[in-house]
Amino acid sequence: MAKVANHYFKVEPFRVVEEGFNPKYSLTAEAVFSLGNEYMGTRGYFEEGYSGARLLGSYFNGVYERRTAAAQSYKGIVQETEFMVNAVDWLYFRIYAGEEKLDLAKSDFRDFTRTLDMKTGLLSREFVWKTGSGEIAVKTERLVSMVHNEEAGWRLTVASVDYTGEMTVCAGLDFGTTHGPEKQSLWECVDKKAQEGGCYIKGRTKTTAMEVESFCSLQGSIAQKGNMTSIEEENAAYIQYSFVLEPGEMLDLEKNVYNVTPMSRAGEEKANPAAYLQEMCFEKLYRENSEWWQRTWEKSDIEIMGDAENQQGIRFCIFQMFQTYHGAVRGTNIGAKGLTGEAYNGNAFWDTETYCLPFILFHDREAAKNLLYFRYATLEEARKRAKDLDCEGAFYPIATISGRECCNLWQHASLQLQASTAVAYGIWLYEKITKDTSFTEEYGLVMLIAICRMLAVRGDYNTDKSRYGYYGVMGPDEFQMMVNHNCYTNLMAKFTFCYTLRVIERMKKEASECFAGIAKKEGLSEAECRDWMEKADAMYIPYDGNKKLFQQHEGYFDLPHIDVDAIPVEEFPLYHHWTYDRIYRNDMIKQPDVLMFLFLFNSSFSEEIIKSNYEYYEPRCIHESSLSPSIHSILAAQLHKSKEAFDFFRFATRMDLDNYNRNTEEGLHTTSIAAAWMNIVYGFGGLRSDGDILSLSPSIPESWEGYKFRIVYDEKLLSVEVKKDKVALKTLQGGSIRLSLYKNVVVIDGKERVFEMPS
Repeated sequence: MAKVANHYFKVEPFRVVEEGFNPKYSLTAEAVFSLGNEYMGTRGYFEEGYSGARLLGSYFNGVYERRTAAAQSYKGIVQETEFMVNAVDWLYFRIYAGEEKLDLAKSDFRDFTRTLDMKTGLLSREFVWKTGSGEIAVKTERLVSMVHNEEAGWRLTVASVDYTGEMTVCAGLDFGTTHGPEKQSLWECVDKKAQEGGCYIKGRTKTTAMEVESFCSLQGSIAQKGNMTSIEEENAAYIQYSFVLEPGEMLDLEKNVYNVTPMSRAGEEKANPAAYLQEMCFEKLYRENSEWWQRTWEKSDIEIMGDAENQQGIRFCIFQMFQTYHGAVRGTNIGAKGLTGEAYNGNAFWDTETYCLPFILFHDREAAKNLLYFRYATLEEARKRAKDLDCEGAFYPIATISGRECCNLWQHASLQLQASTAVAYGIWLYEKITKDTSFTEEYGLVMLIAICRMLAVRGDYNTDKSRYGYYGVMGPDEFQMMVNHNCYTNLMAKFTFCYTLRVIERMKKEASECFAGIAKKEGLSEAECRDWMEKADAMYIPYDGNKKLFQQHEGYFDLPHIDVDAIPVEEFPLYHHWTYDRIYRNDMIKQPDVLMFLFLFNSSFSEEIIKSNYEYYEPRCIHESSLSPSIHSILAAQLHKSKEAFDFFRFATRMDLDNYNRNTEEGLHTTSIAAAWMNIVYGFGGLRSDGDILSLSPSIPESWEGYKFRIVYDEKLLSVEVKKDKVALKTLQGGSIRLSLYKNVVVIDGKERVFEMPS
């Protein structure tokens, strides 16, 4: 693998620390130091203003704008796209020492340190500002609440080292944020007010007319000491405080923020945010966050003994995953960059159900249900998209915020079926792991029927009608376009048909009134079900039985070969350095395709088949997607390829911290973050959740002394501890769990059981 780590941050178990500031790494650090709570997120930008390279990113889940795509006369090509819009800068502040403005791109400073504390969610920054009249110690702190979604806080502390003189601090709210690609603000400021004690501002997006209101209170010794001036500008409202900083004096300013969006929860606090702000304070927010994260780490921590880098890496991934999504708001989704940047436009992809859902399922079933609900809430948009593509049923978008297709590249939006089959997979996986059939019956079946109807008309039979499959598609490997019989697509379609028919049969046997109502409303007939079964039975799965190899798609084995390890690291990412057509002209793979379904349905394949396919496809994969390294690591661990498994694991776990793909500045790789968790639990832990029984087959990397992880299964917390030669299992909250360990069925309860690891 040609990609290498770019080490920059200090390695600590529960903190990410930047010692000294390197402007060349500023955009990457902004992404790494992002804070979020699923509802809102901010990049780690310098809130006092910075004239160097930066992306002042402030985002809200479900708040988006719309742009018109280039005019197309072809049916089915998207004419409008939607994107997460850069919103209110609730961190806005400016600071002056006399006439000198603080700007770390121009100002002199020393002893710069920035720290993300993953035990509390606190992002802090400290440095000494070397002004022309003396030195001032500056500290900023920020938090977003994990307990009350709409709340956030910021605090400034200034202390004189040897400075005496006039100072000015401005703090408030600003809707003049620039959206990256458009290079302009996409908001109309429709209301604002600055007055003693705080500010208010209301913005409305110019196209979608979505409104965001932001309230803030300001308090502290700076507010008490300073001469106050209220300022209202075109897109901003803030308070200016002027005061004299005395020798040895330390002063502070605290800003408590309440942000209201269309996704806000109804309640008294929303009805009277100004009064609610009076109850807020930074210390209370800090205390609540600390307690929330303590509970979360007790349930979700992964501890690695003997590997400080990956200990930090996996905790960073877990921390960012919970910041991105923890089920706080029903019907929200997970964007490819979370709330950390504008790449991929804030859109969600099929990664949600295939990569992110397992993490959520093994921590909080209600959160998982809330996530899946997004697809039900947007089913009508998927139906409209199917009609646009001359299909029936529902065609789920490859990229979306609102449920509408947001990708205007036809080769992706029209040719990729994996978003639709991933929805079916997500419904199946939720039911399989939780044993809860209520979601499937209330919401899932309607989606499954609609997806099957699309699959039944999007595919076709060959000339002699002997086999069924999909022509002119693009599978998970996006370096192969307009192929026939992509193996993943065909196999997932077969699975979707069969699973839907099993659900229908089960509900029929239960004489479910719910099923009768759905069948009548949807016009489901016995003839239609037979058609699905016939197509599933005739589904063509390209497979060479002699070599035990699945062919990624018809004709793949005849493609010209390219040595992916010979590509210079300077040419990554390839989309920025190679022409589009050059990428398509060989057997190079962007991300796992065949290997992907071997992971999703691992228990259905022999180790011999997995080995043959891994050894064939792994050398051809360039890992140009964050979807990639973890799947390779998991399968390598299963095949006892310990060194390969560990190398891929390190790549996945520290992809953003070490900027492996040289594009962390665009936003964090949410999928890689979720997949890094799978890397330990499914990879080294050997967890398999697709079979008849939950199974574990732990192994351990040679350089580790041991590791521990916890999962919630059957509403019980299971602790797994792995050492060099043994595995210890127990439940932590009472009750027992029946599972398979190294292919032997065992019952685990609150009394620790220790098992020898097979040699």
